[in-house]
Amino acid sequence: MAKQEDLFKNVISHAKEYGFIFPSSEIYDGLSAVYDYAQNGVELKKNIREYWWKSMVQMHENIVGLDAAILMHPTTWKASGHVDAFNDPLIDNKDSKRRYRADVLIEDYAEKLNQKAQKEIEKARLRFGDAFNEEEFSATNPRVVEYLAKNREILERMGKSLGEENLEDVKALIDELEIADPETGSRNWTEVRQFNLMFGTKLGASADSAMDLYLRPETAQGIFVNFLNVQKSGRMKIPFGIAQTGKAFRNEIVARQFIFRMREFEQMEMQFFVRPGEEMKWYEYWKTTRLNWHLSLGLGKENYRFHDHDKLAHYANAAADIEFNFPFGFKELEGIHSRTDFDLKAHEEFSGRKLQYFDAELNQNYTPYVVETSVGLDRMFLAVFSNSLKEEVLEDGSTRTVLQLPSILAPTKAAIFPLVKKDGLPEIAHQIIDDLKWDFNVAYDEKDAVGRRYRRQDALGTPFCITVDHQTLEDQTVTIRHRDSMKQDRVKISDLKSIIENEVSMKNWLKQM
Repeated sequence: MAKQEDLFKNVISHAKEYGFIFPSSEIYDGLSAVYDYAQNGVELKKNIREYWWKSMVQMHENIVGLDAAILMHPTTWKASGHVDAFNDPLIDNKDSKRRYRADVLIEDYAEKLNQKAQKEIEKARLRFGDAFNEEEFSATNPRVVEYLAKNREILERMGKSLGEENLEDVKALIDELEIADPETGSRNWTEVRQFNLMFGTKLGASADSAMDLYLRPETAQGIFVNFLNVQKSGRMKIPFGIAQTGKAFRNEIVARQFIFRMREFEQMEMQFFVRPGEEMKWYEYWKTTRLNWHLSLGLGKENYRFHDHDKLAHYANAAADIEFNFPFGFKELEGIHSRTDFDLKAHEEFSGRKLQYFDAELNQNYTPYVVETSVGLDRMFLAVFSNSLKEEVLEDGSTRTVLQLPSILAPTKAAIFPLVKKDGLPEIAHQIIDDLKWDFNVAYDEKDAVGRRYRRQDALGTPFCITVDHQTLEDQTVTIRHRDSMKQDRVKISDLKSIIENEVSMKNWLKQM
């Protein structure tokens, strides 16, 4: 646990030191759970968004994009259920005065049981080697069986209680499990109560005439209210999807763990409209497709797992999370939900407008069902960044800090160095930059010895370093160094574009799906 905490501190420190993420309004002592993406962070974030967008929209003939407004008519949120049901269970510790989400406290307790089971499994794997049968061991080992059964029992009970809004039983479960304040160890809890997460605002020229609005807590509703506009203007045939990226706002009870849970965040969502009765087929399809997208980035298959929901949202008939192994454990990265026809029917009811689709093949009108994929862009950033940050011991005993970002996502693709700041070498380096910058984000660096410049670019996640030296004057070749292997090759300047393109091509990366 201490090692994980140290890793997380290093992630936060590295993000600030190398210009990825700054605390918002830092000169005024900051604003809780609000962050600014700095010069390198904004590039990494943009590249993640683009990698998602191209895979979701450009690679699918039946998925189109949308950019709906953040401000929407307030009845939107009444229809969607957010006004009445967008709540989290809140609990306070009377001694520490700290506030927590009751469900997260219980989930963290259950996850510790799961981790204990996984430790037993890993010990057995080491003991038995190639002969190890994990499925059989998990089903027969008394400790593993007990840990996993207790984990399921806790989560099922919590899901049932929350589904029935039985907050007294949620509190009883916390007491029975003797869950303590993670910071102080105190078990002196208040009762559990519901807390609405939406931010309110006003629209109007004066306080007397202003309309009460909300900052959107999700991007999905902008898609639903535009369903017919997109379908008719794009002549879309079911099944089809509408994708959107954009900001959402939630007044989180516990907004901690850096950018994992923020009050202002960005979502990448796609709503896929299907025939009623076919939603589960498409639900399974998108579960597989979305996991393959994550795996294409090479962050390690062992760092992902599915978690099927015991407690379903009011609109869903099936839901699963793709969880990622963050420095603080497995947590939700992306959700895949079968939302039924709840949203479109609710907006029909509250607006008085028909939101149905005429299916020419069936010769009938119906309200489509929806399968949703929703990934947090900020969480995706944290998953990529934290997984990529490495401390390596080299052959000579020295260490280097390297950010082994997937090259397709790296903020800067190549850094160009003149070996010395004279003899015409800087001029050639700038000529190379002028040629490459049309296709790639590149940087120039002439300060310090070349070795130090390598280390600086390693820490920034730059896949290639290109050094211009005196031999370049003779034969128009340069040294290109690869970040991960530190291998150096002598290549022609004219070949640089194709070498870099081969490594950072969107086509090459997405084909791995």
